[in-house]
Amino acid sequence: MVAEAHQNNCIMAKVSAADEIVPRSGFSGSKASSESNGETKGVQMEKRISLVDGVSIIVGVIVGSGIFVSPKGVLLYSQSIGLSLIVWILSGVLSMVGALCYAELGTMIPLSGGDYAYIKHAFGPLPAFLYLWVALLILVPTGNAITALTFAQYLLKPNWPACDPPYGAITLVACLVTFILTAINCYNVKWVTSVTDIFTGTKVFALLVIFAAGAWHLFHGHTDLLKTPFENSTTSPGRIALAFYSGLFSYSGWNYLNFVTEELKNPYKNLPRAICISIPAVTIIYVITNVAYFAVLSVNEIQSSLAVAVTFGDKMLPAFLTWTMPFFVACSTFGSLNGAIFASSRLFFVGARNGHLPAAISLINVKCLTPIPSIMFMCLITIFLIFIPDVYALINYVSFVEALFILMSISGLLYLRVKQPNAKRPIKVNLIFPIIFMLTCSFLVIASIFQSPVEVGVGVLVILSGIPVYYVTIHRPMGWLTRLSMRFNVFCSKLFFCIPNQEKED
Repeated sequence: MVAEAHQNNCIMAKVSAADEIVPRSGFSGSKASSESNGETKGVQMEKRISLVDGVSIIVGVIVGSGIFVSPKGVLLYSQSIGLSLIVWILSGVLSMVGALCYAELGTMIPLSGGDYAYIKHAFGPLPAFLYLWVALLILVPTGNAITALTFAQYLLKPNWPACDPPYGAITLVACLVTFILTAINCYNVKWVTSVTDIFTGTKVFALLVIFAAGAWHLFHGHTDLLKTPFENSTTSPGRIALAFYSGLFSYSGWNYLNFVTEELKNPYKNLPRAICISIPAVTIIYVITNVAYFAVLSVNEIQSSLAVAVTFGDKMLPAFLTWTMPFFVACSTFGSLNGAIFASSRLFFVGARNGHLPAAISLINVKCLTPIPSIMFMCLITIFLIFIPDVYALINYVSFVEALFILMSISGLLYLRVKQPNAKRPIKVNLIFPIIFMLTCSFLVIASIFQSPVEVGVGVLVILSGIPVYYVTIHRPMGWLTRLSMRFNVFCSKLFFCIPNQEKED
């Protein structure tokens, strides 16, 4: 790793020459630190995320399009209403256990970057880079692209009630919303949290409307669909594992607040508080929403529906209000995409700060105090994937990969308990929690190998393809690549008016 350290030192030395574009006293509103000679070395991202903002980020990212569009995934594999509800409840409990484990990791290692930072701290740079590699190629940008496409589809749906909107229009609107949210994320963190707060409230209100309509339906004696809830329940471990995959996918995002730990006010208190408030709330909302679906729609109607909330609205709401469900889905995905862009850009920012991506991505704008190059980088990859017609198919190949790296992070928690028993742990969960979570993730990973061997094989190949990239570009970088990175770094520092940050590295 001597070559890696030398590369980073060279790059940072080169970028320091670009500091001449910044007045030594810093810009208004920036938090520039000075050395003894009075010269500015860099800037820091401020701690602007409050407890309420943290709860909104977690709820906003978790409650995306899934609960509105595809809760049928759990029902498809569990094959019964009763088992489906059990899977939804246990998925919420498991997410809560995982989030509490991540709270210990996030307060022990108070760095942004989430899984990347924890894997690097526990197991070293190569496994951390492989997580970053998979997240960079598929996990994060694909999720963002699908969310943007879902937003566009349901925003345009009222204009094409009898058919799907044109693909070109969907693509154009998806790109437009990505650009808008990228601009907001670049300009002001407070704007980001305000948008998250507003749209989190909107989507929760929409789910409460669904629950209220379902409860009204039940109170009027329409209970026939719930009389035999466990009929036809599956007993196959493989299908149960896939049902949990679908359920956990709808809860994905519970660890996103760990990506922005360095910007969270009083993280030792607010990180676990945000987790303990948001995930139980999401679990309750998800369960009562599914009960409302099951009370109104038959199993066949749910499994044949492209958007369960829209089908529910068509059946329960007056004709002049049927447009509200597509609108609510659009609002939900808008808020979810906003939170995902905010959190995921910090992942790549931290990766670049540690020398695992071009150093330019770790620069911070001196006026807005945001990592503009990282946000723009994320935007460009997302836009590229939006134009791939079968972008949805990519998710199938990496579902197990995400579970694999979460398993690695939890294993890191147990490993650090042994390796660093005296390390400062403001939060220390009972040992049974990481063990339960690790065993469950192991079951899901192993079951998916037997149930979906092709998808697992492709995911493993994506991971392994990062190994030669690591050794060529990071462990023993070629001279021309280092020089190119330096030039790109200086170019970005001038283009985006950015300089290196002063926050501590892992």
